[in-house]
Amino acid sequence: MNEHQQTLFEFMGQQADKLAVQTLQHIGLTFISLFIAALIGLPLGIFITRKVKLSGPVLGVAGILQTIPSIALLGFMIPVLGIGAKPAIVALLLYALLPIIRNTYTGITGVDAAVKEAAVAMGMNKWQVLFKVELPLAMPVILAGIRTATVINVGVATLASYIAAGGLGEFIFGGISLNNTNMILAGAIPAALLAIIFDFLLSRVQKLNFKKIKKTTYAMPVLLVLLSSFYFIPSAYGGRLTAGFTPEFMGRQDGNLGLESKYGLKIHTIVISDAVMYKAAFEKQLDVISGYSTDGRLKAYDLVVLDDDKRIFPPYYAAPIIREESLKKYPGLEKTLNLLSGKINDSVMTDLNYRTDYLHQTPERVAKDFLVANKLFKPSREGSTGIIRIGSKIFGEQYILANMYSMLIKGNTNYDVSTKTGLGGTKICFDALTNDQIDFYPEYTGTGLLAILQASPKTVNEVTKSKDSTYNYVQQEFEKRYQVKWLKPIGFNNAYALMMRKEQAKRLNIKTISNLKRYLNSK
Repeated sequence: MNEHQQTLFEFMGQQADKLAVQTLQHIGLTFISLFIAALIGLPLGIFITRKVKLSGPVLGVAGILQTIPSIALLGFMIPVLGIGAKPAIVALLLYALLPIIRNTYTGITGVDAAVKEAAVAMGMNKWQVLFKVELPLAMPVILAGIRTATVINVGVATLASYIAAGGLGEFIFGGISLNNTNMILAGAIPAALLAIIFDFLLSRVQKLNFKKIKKTTYAMPVLLVLLSSFYFIPSAYGGRLTAGFTPEFMGRQDGNLGLESKYGLKIHTIVISDAVMYKAAFEKQLDVISGYSTDGRLKAYDLVVLDDDKRIFPPYYAAPIIREESLKKYPGLEKTLNLLSGKINDSVMTDLNYRTDYLHQTPERVAKDFLVANKLFKPSREGSTGIIRIGSKIFGEQYILANMYSMLIKGNTNYDVSTKTGLGGTKICFDALTNDQIDFYPEYTGTGLLAILQASPKTVNEVTKSKDSTYNYVQQEFEKRYQVKWLKPIGFNNAYALMMRKEQAKRLNIKTISNLKRYLNSK
């Protein structure tokens, strides 16, 4: 049965084991970070009720942490803490701090001064006043803060899968990349349910009378620790080598599914964003990664591509895909975009990617240098007869190509350009194209075949025998189904590839994916 014919329940049933593991990881991540945030936030909230001058700066810093975009915060953590649970937990606890500190401060300062005076008059010392009067009376407000922090953490924890920390984000991002709605919903629905369930349970706890039930107060930390331990349950497996695969690779026939069915490859796998997987391999946190054959980081991090001896990766020739309406609307555009056709081979693209990925040159500079060197650059005509909207996916190569096309259009036509770069995965880009949000973007024949057309295995076998037959098939089907035209190929093939560190592959005598399988089976 094809993916798009499956119902959501069939998909969730088929993936029940994986879903259970991800849900446990998600609960664990949420509560480990919440527990640590409470250990820091509650004392800090109490402290600033005693030193009121410090309340402004402390709440200010916690507020600033809350405004940092979560994906950026995770990015900042990686150089310091690497990949996996540590950076995810630190990022989540930083988000949880503000509501906990603020509500602890608000709850305690909101206790009636007369009640505190009466307690002092009865002979209570300051610690007794805090634990017997202030905290019990402030508890509903403090719990409201913990409740807010929990809901925030359940949401932000979906991003943990970007840095190989697991959780329900694996399905969400995989589904976005793969144009698979069932996959997105399989991650999003449990995440939403967790937020609703925890919010409801905490709202019940909030209504309890804490002066009467001290046991509940003692039970809370124990419950938090118990829920935190969920994260480690799925991790109780070994493995001689660890693979880091992107969410998209995990769900593709020309990815992990193909590795399992055609090679019988079973390797301990963690899901990771392609933005950090190369560095993780270089730093020996991963042994095998699902990279791209023209990625500049191959060269930068001294990685080697394993030969795909059973040919599960189809040709991935890049070409611009454009709405037929846009071609009619903007005469001369097709000819301009085809100026790049046949100009960039694999090694040239790898070198261009190396300059952005590793030397940190801007995509604009890399694009301009290439066009100048190939006598394709012309100064902008400052045209105003229409605006061409260029899209791109969220990795360096696409930014470079989008910039090249932008410069070609500005220099060779009277059109202006608007670029919408970094549009996430295949689904987002292709939906933007078919919904008339963009006019064109660079796509790959293999992705068109598998992720968009979702061709049957029989068709895939037939049309992937050569790069031309793959191109011809996707070109015909896209025109027929979507009124979208594939222009001439740019020239390079950016295929999926399994990679290892060069020295490790040499030491273990692994040159092909079959060698890797044999090595894993021998252990």
